Amino acid sequence: MNEILKKIGDFKLVPVVKIEHARDAVPLGEALLSGGLPVAEITFRTDAAEESIRKIVTELPDLFVGAGTVLKVDQAKQAVDAGAKFIVTPGFNPKVVDYCVTNGIPITPGINSPTQIEMALDRGLDVVKFFPAEPSGGLKMLKAMSAPYGEVMFIPTGGIDITNLKDYLSFPKVLACGGSWMVKAGFISSGKFAEITAITKEAVTVIRSL
Repeated sequence: MNEILKKIGDFKLVPVVKIEHARDAVPLGEALLSGGLPVAEITFRTDAAEESIRKIVTELPDLFVGAGTVLKVDQAKQAVDAGAKFIVTPGFNPKVVDYCVTNGIPITPGINSPTQIEMALDRGLDVVKFFPAEPSGGLKMLKAMSAPYGEVMFIPTGGIDITNLKDYLSFPKVLACGGSWMVKAGFISSGKFAEITAITKEAVTVIRSL
């Protein structure tokens, strides 16, 4: 497994962050660091994503930053140029995946079917994102779907929160989980960074209890 992805496995939880204004990037990063979770996936759902990644990488070197919701090769290039250490996609876009594989960029493509898992295996990938996890059948679906693929690890994302985090992380084929409940866009835009820290600490407590 790629060393970057191993590090994500050490964190166990990746906050999936949507930032509307790049000025909020560093305070958000500081809130996560204060909460004991030094990792963030900044999604390309807004025009502020690239600048947000660059600001965090420059000002908060202790925060491990990747880019999510990457839909195009150009976005992958922008993210890496800004300092993102990994790429996450919501679905399996062959163009984006192939670009990242060819250029040695760690990527976890989104999958929710055996066919997509085999597409990842065909490209030498052994970690994929199970998305959207809960709407796709949740942990029950993941256990059934993953059974034939002993070497593949999963990062479930979508519908994960404090109520089911421990259940997902207790499944041996789950490398980590992705979640946005501690970094809701409303918290960020309204400056509720202390609340983000508090919720993050709660999640870290769950992780440490495993």
